[in-house]
Amino acid sequence: MLQGKTIILGVSGSIAAYKAAEIVSGLKKAGAGVKVIMTKGACEFITPLTLQTLSQNPVASELFLAPKNWEVEHISLADEADLFLLAPCTANVIGKLANGIADDLLTSTVMATRAPVFLAPAMNVKMYENPVTQHNLARLKQYGYREIEPEYGVLACGYQGKGRLAKVEDILQAVKSFFRTKEDLKGRTVLITAGATREAIDPVRYLTNRSTGKMGYALAKAAYLRGAEVKLVSGPSALKVPFGVEHIPVESARDMYKAVMAHFPECDLIIKAAAVADYRPVAVACQKVKKKSGIWSLELERNPDILYELGQNKGSRILVGFAAETENLLANAKGKIAKKNLDFIVANDLTVPGAGFGVDTNIVRIIDRSGRVEDYPQMSKLDLAGIILDKAAALLNIDRKN
Repeated sequence: MLQGKTIILGVSGSIAAYKAAEIVSGLKKAGAGVKVIMTKGACEFITPLTLQTLSQNPVASELFLAPKNWEVEHISLADEADLFLLAPCTANVIGKLANGIADDLLTSTVMATRAPVFLAPAMNVKMYENPVTQHNLARLKQYGYREIEPEYGVLACGYQGKGRLAKVEDILQAVKSFFRTKEDLKGRTVLITAGATREAIDPVRYLTNRSTGKMGYALAKAAYLRGAEVKLVSGPSALKVPFGVEHIPVESARDMYKAVMAHFPECDLIIKAAAVADYRPVAVACQKVKKKSGIWSLELERNPDILYELGQNKGSRILVGFAAETENLLANAKGKIAKKNLDFIVANDLTVPGAGFGVDTNIVRIIDRSGRVEDYPQMSKLDLAGIILDKAAALLNIDRKN
């Protein structure tokens, strides 16, 4: 994805500087050429030799060293950059850039570049939340700088709060997302549902299923990378929301119904990958139900069929469903296409190893409106997401031409 791109990585004086090694390695694996600039403070936390070895390029750190060639180094680096990434980026560097101070090689090069600049702050929570820091970040964003926000957690200083460097995978994802290689969904809005719903029995217990949301989250990530505006309506999940995706959290099937129907009119493509509970308890106890002898019976009633409702009102939108079955896979899936007015359906047999809930792979059969069936072998859910989006994008582009 990053082949032919030159990323200039600026590393400043934070304890998180050690993560720069992993960032360089990740960028290289993605095909990028990486050149590193370090502040004096950064060199106290990690040696230039480490980043030079990983990047396979000399590391620059001094503004006024005698030149090794005729080029002015901070200008040549600024001109080479396809993207400038500052990770970790301290409050000091943020303050300098926001106020036009260029007193070292890193800030001078950033000031001289016309490439997009990404900032990944890392600092004490009080420093990050300080109005001065927030003002400086806001000013830089007005200038077009992009922030990869820090995470909440326990910091090196012992405090707990927002200020920990974003996960390396999220930093890499932000860079990769900028260089999207396939933008066939640009200008399109995609709604994806994911995960399981929870139907309350009492304040402690609920009915649910084994879905983790991995397929839906993979679809959301892949759709964003292809240029779409993505809305992810998700039941409770331990998964990290993909970078750039609008997350709409829900709990129950009725919550998901309301969220989907509220956002549905503005969408071009809807992919219903969530495992929505078909039934809910008729009555929800206000207090925890105490155990007692004998049988405890629950009376259940039907939840709204979200996919059916969407099918009745889809208009020119593309609607994709999922069928997770344990028997009669094709018959059940084909029945859903007609009943729910789907453009195509993705069917998988939950009894087949590698195709069920909670795993990173899937094995599916995709059936279109004409009844044509295509079989796909075991693959990662992200790879499958690409195939599903290929088919959906083709249908959308046919519609756009008409």
